Amino acid sequence: MSTNPLTKLQYLTRVGKRAQYEAFEFEIVADGVRVRNGSYANPEEHEYLVTVDDDFPSSCTCPANQKYEGACKHRVAVAIRQPVLDAAKNQQLVADGGTVAPETSESGSNDAEEACYCDVLRDDFPCWTCYRDAKRDFDD
Repeated sequence: MSTNPLTKLQYLTRVGKRAQYEAFEFEIVADGVRVRNGSYANPEEHEYLVTVDDDFPSSCTCPANQKYEGACKHRVAVAIRQPVLDAAKNQQLVADGGTVAPETSESGSNDAEEACYCDVLRDDFPCWTCYRDAKRDFDD
């Protein structure tokens, strides 16, 4: 179980507040997360790349991240949005050039492989999984 990335980041209170209220837009790219700040009149001039390593926003291409100690608002903005971090983690390339495989449940099956429940239903009534996958149809 990973810890919350905010516990690893050092940042000023005002940076944390700005990371929450500014109008950030996120795009998952091969190198990390492209963060655009829609709070400005020209958002395209306020677009930076946040690199994510091991579920942690480790760096940013913005000037503030280079100039000041502590994390910039872009890194904090990524850290407080777990779905963005999860998407970046799943997008990262693995050594063989593929992508990270979806996690499997404890039973070892992939969530995409749903169980068949036809045996607990009436004989003429298929379960949703079999009907959706065209394995069985409704009897007329």
